[in-house]
Amino acid sequence: MLDESKFIKSVFTINELPKDNLPEIILCGRSNVGKSSFINSLFNRRDLAKTSSTPGKTRSINYYLIDKKFYMVDLPGFGYAKISKTEREYWAKLIKEFLSKSKNIWLAFHLVDSRHKPTELDFKLNTLLHQYDIPFIVLLSKIDKLKQFEIAAAKRNAVESFPELSPEDNLLTYSSVKNFGRNEILRRLSKIFN
Repeated sequence: MLDESKFIKSVFTINELPKDNLPEIILCGRSNVGKSSFINSLFNRRDLAKTSSTPGKTRSINYYLIDKKFYMVDLPGFGYAKISKTEREYWAKLIKEFLSKSKNIWLAFHLVDSRHKPTELDFKLNTLLHQYDIPFIVLLSKIDKLKQFEIAAAKRNAVESFPELSPEDNLLTYSSVKNFGRNEILRRLSKIFN
C-alpha cells in the first residue's frame, strides 16, 4: 500500500479537475494545520508536497496519484489572514464548489491542530462536510508537541465541539514528525482500496 505516489497537477478552477473519475481522499483544514507535512510523512517522501513555514502556501487544489488507484487531494487551507479578503473568498468559493461538484470523494481527512480548540473555520468546514454528505475523519495533528494529558484534553475538546466524533473511529491523532498514527491511516486506506 502507498508504494507509488506522484504529484499530478494543481487545479485553480473547477473546470481543471481530472476527468478520469478515480476515487478521491481529500485533505482539508484551516491554514497551517500541517496538511503538506502529513502528505510527506504518510507517503514517506520529503518533497512530495511543498512545505513552508509561511502559512497559506497551498493556493490551489493539488492532486497526488497513489498506487494508480486513487487521488490524495490537498485543498487550500481555510482562513489565512495575511492574504487579501478577495483571495480568501476565492479560496472558500473554490473549496465549496469542489465539495459540491466532485462526485468522486470517498473520504475526507479534516485536520485540526491538536494544540488549539477547533475554531470557527473548523466548524464551517464540518458543516460543509455534513452538507455534502462526505464521510470524514477528524485528524488531530502536531501531537508530538503535546504531553499525554494534553492529547487527552485535545480529544475531549474535539468530541465536545463535534459530538458525532468517536475516538479511534472517526477521531484520530497524528504526528508528521514522529509518524505517530501513520500505521492506522495506512490500515484505513488499505481497507478501502484493497
